[in-house]
Amino acid sequence: MSVTNSPAAGNAFGKRPLWAWLLAGIAILFGVATIISGGTVLFGNAETRAAAGAVVPFVLWFNFLSGFAYVLAGIGLALWKPWGAWLAALIAASILVASAVFAAHVMSGGAYEMRTVMAMTLRAAVWLGIALASCQALGCIGAQRRAAIKNHRNGDRR
Repeated sequence: MSVTNSPAAGNAFGKRPLWAWLLAGIAILFGVATIISGGTVLFGNAETRAAAGAVVPFVLWFNFLSGFAYVLAGIGLALWKPWGAWLAALIAASILVASAVFAAHVMSGGAYEMRTVMAMTLRAAVWLGIALASCQALGCIGAQRRAAIKNHRNGDRR
């Protein structure tokens, strides 16, 4: 669906559908929460680190650093830029890869917390949803992507 054909085109939120603002807000809030929670464990005192339990370091660092990408993707989606959708897709793919590596760690007997399993599942679901919706709308899937590139070259600078 192109921006101009969107039912929300020209509404009080600008030339983007209301759901895009919602997804952008979720991405930004999720990113800030991820940065804060990961940063607290990574850079907190010994008591804070102990309270976190059986932390898997690569998962903790991955999640902390990806929080910054979440915020950036949210900004891109709020600006209704195709790069925001591409970044959302990259985030979703990287979460799936990190989840697979985490699963291998668990299967090999590595220590972990069940909340890490739940958090990675939530992250994957949220970012797959954001990526699919934003890529469908902003054209990073198939023929729509080609149309978006053509529109961009013809002066439609969304």
